[in-house]
Amino acid sequence: MAVGEPEAFTVYGWVVCVWVLVVSFQYGFHISSLNQISEVLTCRNIEPSLPSTYYGLPTCIAMDDATFSLLTSIYTVGGLLGSVGANVVMDRWGRKGACLASAFVMAVGAGFMGVAASLSPLLIGRLLTGVAAGLGLCVGPIYISEIAPVKIKGAVGVLTQFAIVIGIMITQAMGLQLATPRTWRLVLLFSSALSLAQLLVGPIIVESPVWLNRHGLLRDKDASVRRLWKAGHALRSPDVANEDAEDPLLGNDNDENQSLNPNRRADEHGPAVTVPQVLLRKEFRKPLAIVCFSMLSQQLSGVNAVLYYSNNILSKALPDLGPYVSLGITIVNFLMTAAPIFLIDRLGRKKLLSLSATGAIISLLGVGIGLDNGAVALASVTIITFVASFAIGIGPVPFVMIPEVSPPQAVSALSSVGLSLNWIANFLVGLVFLPLRDFLSGGDNLKEGRVFFVFAALLSFFTFMLFSLYRG
Repeated sequence: MAVGEPEAFTVYGWVVCVWVLVVSFQYGFHISSLNQISEVLTCRNIEPSLPSTYYGLPTCIAMDDATFSLLTSIYTVGGLLGSVGANVVMDRWGRKGACLASAFVMAVGAGFMGVAASLSPLLIGRLLTGVAAGLGLCVGPIYISEIAPVKIKGAVGVLTQFAIVIGIMITQAMGLQLATPRTWRLVLLFSSALSLAQLLVGPIIVESPVWLNRHGLLRDKDASVRRLWKAGHALRSPDVANEDAEDPLLGNDNDENQSLNPNRRADEHGPAVTVPQVLLRKEFRKPLAIVCFSMLSQQLSGVNAVLYYSNNILSKALPDLGPYVSLGITIVNFLMTAAPIFLIDRLGRKKLLSLSATGAIISLLGVGIGLDNGAVALASVTIITFVASFAIGIGPVPFVMIPEVSPPQAVSALSSVGLSLNWIANFLVGLVFLPLRDFLSGGDNLKEGRVFFVFAALLSFFTFMLFSLYRG
């Protein structure tokens, strides 16, 4: 490590880190926000003795399966919209400004859902929460990387996925307690209140030193550094997030003094690259391919199919404990996501990814074999080991990689492209999982595991493609 580089956050730096992670928490929160309350929300689980309204609002909003599926999936449509425009917001308003924009849209969207009296505001609110999550998921990893001290950058980067998993776990736990006609709205209003709190705290949060440096605001950058990092006054580097790791991870043979390269330093002050330029210019093909393959490995592993449909998958093993099984899977995900925080800077990104992918592929094959042969215990155990394997690498590491492999002037555009692809793959998995399972099984309940062989093949292919380019 070069002399003068930051080794730790100040207390205030950790406050900023937690503030940024709220946007990732909200993404995870709304992935599962409707799962536990779906029965009462859609009027399938009503109590005839209770009045049909509570504080002037209906106690449920009637909808059939198709309508509820639309309500669920429109979140990913919003997420895609938010990701597509994220680079413009990040480069124009800054990382802090993008987080504030995400918080504002989330507060409005979740608030709409919390006070909805009919389907239309519920759909609008769900769409807006998706837009907010898409924007937040783009800016969060970049902001975190740009404020993180070099020595703990990898560990801090993993906190993005950690916050997502905490969001999933909290919403499922809240849903178990609040899935009643009078209280289900509190799940959604909690999210709105959290974003309002984030907006109120916003004025005391500093902007990313990297963004300030790129825009020539050197005094503000120096003030930000002094507040974020211990020994910040000794720093000589304006771009801690990208300069030390980017080129080696792309496989170039550069030494640790790469940050002093005048050409790279020129890039740090050059104009931000747009999405079309990232897609068309030759010098961005390698980082673009790495980002895209990492996102496809993450989503096409089938993890969201497990999270979305875990009740359906495990209904044979534990028919009376479906909601608790979902919460249990999320708790496993939470516990295993903690491991990379301590391991990522010791083992390296690629080794963690390799261990994670190997475990996930073997687990997917186990799930398929278990379901196809009526070995429900095997299928149940390997679903858990799959989630655990995913959590130690495939889940968190891609979010760490994006700002590290991206040239400074292209980090926003590459993030926007990568996360847009993430949302598209997320949507497709959620859309085709059950129909594909039914098609491959031919209506035979003992052949429902075949779909997991498809996910194992997809994960193997995209991991191979990623490793052919990435030298992390």
